[in-house]
Amino acid sequence: MADFNNYQNRTAQARAQSGGMIDEGLRAYMLKVYNLMALGLAITGVAAFLTWQMAVADGQLTPFGQLLYTSPLRWVVMLAPLAVVFFLSFRINSMSVAAAQATFWGYAALMGLSLSSIFLIFTGQSIVQTFFITAASFGALSLYGYTTKRSLSGMGSFLIMGLFGLIIASLVNIFLASSALGFAISAIGVLIFAGLTAYDTQKIKEMYYDADDVAVMGRKAIMGALTLYLDFINLFTFLLQFMGNRNN
Repeated sequence: MADFNNYQNRTAQARAQSGGMIDEGLRAYMLKVYNLMALGLAITGVAAFLTWQMAVADGQLTPFGQLLYTSPLRWVVMLAPLAVVFFLSFRINSMSVAAAQATFWGYAALMGLSLSSIFLIFTGQSIVQTFFITAASFGALSLYGYTTKRSLSGMGSFLIMGLFGLIIASLVNIFLASSALGFAISAIGVLIFAGLTAYDTQKIKEMYYDADDVAVMGRKAIMGALTLYLDFINLFTFLLQFMGNRNN
C-alpha cells in the first residue's frame, strides 16, 4: 500500500513538473510573439514618420512626396506589403528563422511607407490618441483570448467570413465613394478585428508545442507576431477612420 501511495505521489509530482515546464515554455513563447510584434510596430511607426518628414515640407509635397503619393508608384507602395505577407505565409517553412525574421522587419518597414499618408489626412494628435486607444483595446482583447477557457473557434469562423465581406464592401466603396458606407465599413471593421485579436491570440497559444525544436518554435513565433501585428494595424486604421480628426 505504501509503495502504491509513493507511486501516486511520484506520478503527481512528475505531472506537476511537466505542467510547470509547459507553462514556463508557453510564457516564453508568447512573450517572444509579443516582442516581435511590438518591434514590428515600432519599425512601422518610425518608417511612417520618417517617410512623412521627407514627403512634406512647409505644408507642401516635396518631389519625393509627389512621387510617393500622386504617381502610379503609390499603387506599388500600397500593394507591396500584401505581396510580402503572401510570400512569408507560403515560404516560411522553407526559410531559416533569421531570413523569416528579416522578411518580417522588411514587411513592417514597407507598411510604414504605406501608412505614412495618414499624416496627410489626420491630425497628429488624433493619430497619437487613436494609437493609445488601440493599444489599450488590443491588450485587453489579447489578454482575454489568452486566458479564457472558452473555445473561440466558432466565433473565429464567423469573423473570417465577415472579413471577406468587409474586403468586398471596401472594394465596392472605392468606386462608390459613399461616406455612409465608409462609416459603416469602419465601424464593422473595428468589431471584426477586435474579435479576431482575441481569436488569433487563442489560436497562437494553442499552436505551442513544447517538443518543437528551436527553428520550428521560431517560425511559429514569427507567424504569430505577423498575425497579431495585422490585427493591431487594421484595428488602428479602422478606429482612425472612425474617430480620427482630419486636417483642415
